[in-house]
Amino acid sequence: MALGANRDSVRSRTEDKVVSLVNVERTRRGLGRLDVDERLRRAARRHSVDMARRNFFQHQGLRGPDPFERMLAEGFAEPGGENIAVGQESPASVVRAWMQSIPHRANILNGEFQKIGVGLHVDRGLPWWTQNFGY
Repeated sequence: MALGANRDSVRSRTEDKVVSLVNVERTRRGLGRLDVDERLRRAARRHSVDMARRNFFQHQGLRGPDPFERMLAEGFAEPGGENIAVGQESPASVVRAWMQSIPHRANILNGEFQKIGVGLHVDRGLPWWTQNFGY
């Protein structure tokens, strides 16, 4: 197996663990589980890469699209929200950080959202996380 393919597999499993932990939080509160949508995952991954490479931390790209435009560009017609984080070393720590933040928790616990895509990019040992939600 090629090293790159193995890295992608580890990244996908890590992203999927975030989804699993988000769904635990939702089911504890009687909310439906979110399904992974690969278009949302691609938009999330691209934003994580962009933030890391350009060294910025915000939802709006430096010269580019906002979260909704990124999701639409990937072909996802009903974007809903976005969470970002940097530095958390594990899926559990990033979900814990998001749940401790009122606006991030509101996205995770939005009962109208049905889809999710998580994107992780590690740059110089620092994890960059993006989580996209849709209807």
